[in-house]
Amino acid sequence: MKATLRIVLLVLMLGASGATQADAQKTPAQERLAKAEALFKERCKAAGEKVYRTAENVEGIFLMKLRLTSNYEKQFEMDDPYGHDSTGNEYFNSFLVGRNQNGSLTRREDAVRQGYRYVEALNPQDGKRYRYTGGMKVVGKKDVNAKGVQMAMERNPNYDLNIYAFVLDKTPATGPQPHYGVTYDDISSREDRDYWIAGSSLKVIDLNTNEVMAERIGYMMDRGQGSNAGGRSPWLLAARYACPEFPIDGSRQSYQVGQTRNFVEKVLKPIQEK
Repeated sequence: MKATLRIVLLVLMLGASGATQADAQKTPAQERLAKAEALFKERCKAAGEKVYRTAENVEGIFLMKLRLTSNYEKQFEMDDPYGHDSTGNEYFNSFLVGRNQNGSLTRREDAVRQGYRYVEALNPQDGKRYRYTGGMKVVGKKDVNAKGVQMAMERNPNYDLNIYAFVLDKTPATGPQPHYGVTYDDISSREDRDYWIAGSSLKVIDLNTNEVMAERIGYMMDRGQGSNAGGRSPWLLAARYACPEFPIDGSRQSYQVGQTRNFVEKVLKPIQEK
């Protein structure tokens, strides 16, 4: 019995010694990544979506914050890299475009996801409120002499020669602002950013009562810890290591585009065209 106990103790001692040696052999980069992953895992405990109340037949929304620039490599710029999906006019477009079953742009009346009829926001240049609307419009004609077009016309006498694109319209807003607003905040701490972790809060708010109707908390981390070797963009690649996760395509490229609308539509259901 004593011999068996000595063997067990010896095995435990050897195991502990092996673990200590393995830790001692870690490079500074490996140690840093291990600390980053531990912190990221802790942050992810708070990540997820919470929907407290929804609303039906919503025509338009107020964008309380705009996304004006992209940040792929600035470590301490607190501009919510996790929540970034598009900037400028594309951010407005993302809430308005109609999409068919395959996700392609289409006319509202043909869309499975029609989007909102309008969005409103304050213009940072003049401080005034504007309404943004848009739709698929004819922007040109196809070349009837192009080989592919000729073949299409031969197969289909009613082939449409129009070229379509989504066109955004901007007009001064009148009347009261929309009932519901969308905003975001960067919730990263200095320690988070030291380890290339970005935290995000996306909220849907009832602007009449200031009630938070829903919130999504998300985090992501660059496993390269800010390395720009080979032209890599730390925050762009960090989206592959996120909670909640973003969809990933076959080339391991993450889909952040449209994520804000995806969440907002769970809460504020857009009115559908008849």
